[in-house]
Amino acid sequence: MYSIDLNSDMGESFGAYKLGGDEEIIKYVTTANVACGWHAGDPMVMDKIVKMAKERGVVVGAHPGYPDLMGFGRRKMVLSFQEVKNYVRYQIGALADFTQSCGMKLNHVAPHGAMGNQCQYDEEIAAAIVEAVAEFDKDLIIYYCAGAVLGDIAESKGLRTASEIFADRAYMDDLSLVPRKMEGSMITDEETAIARCVRMIKEGKVTSLNGKELDIKGDTLCVHGDGPKALAFVQRIRDTFAKEGIEIKHL
Repeated sequence: MYSIDLNSDMGESFGAYKLGGDEEIIKYVTTANVACGWHAGDPMVMDKIVKMAKERGVVVGAHPGYPDLMGFGRRKMVLSFQEVKNYVRYQIGALADFTQSCGMKLNHVAPHGAMGNQCQYDEEIAAAIVEAVAEFDKDLIIYYCAGAVLGDIAESKGLRTASEIFADRAYMDDLSLVPRKMEGSMITDEETAIARCVRMIKEGKVTSLNGKELDIKGDTLCVHGDGPKALAFVQRIRDTFAKEGIEIKHL
């Protein structure tokens, strides 16, 4: 029997600005990565998502990013080890207060955007995140992009990890995600995207943008909830997985 955690980035609205279809997407996923107010989100949004997650039986993790609302956390920043560590710890703590007040336990930490992408090879940034998580709660699971050094460093410190794969993102030959500014970075054809998901889960294989066959490990699958067809897409994923014998459950 194959199984996968199905996660989505949520709580990325901010003030009067609404982003994503959280109210509908949350009905079909097992895990929510909640923005903590720095790349997106705010206290009202965080409170709303945590309460919805509790009602639906969805587990909640922190989705910390760089302090870059205008760039949505997708722009690289040059920061010291201590800055990265404290920025992550600050955001985890903020969300943990909302989960605690709802009688829930924070489940994991999944770095967002540029921060997460830099964890593919940048050992200093990865180590700073790991240290922040370890000092806050060693039971938290660290979600890392498949193949990233973040996973290796977290495991070396005795933390639990989950290798994250993406339903609609293309891969480079080194398993890093194709930069969004490059053509072909997003898998826009639903049939292709879902077939890739099934293959990654059942065969542990994915074809890179350049046609190279790569080994890939997937514990959790990210489906983005901010596209125009996001809801229909996640519904199709669930239907296909049921037919393929892939159980969807949180870690």
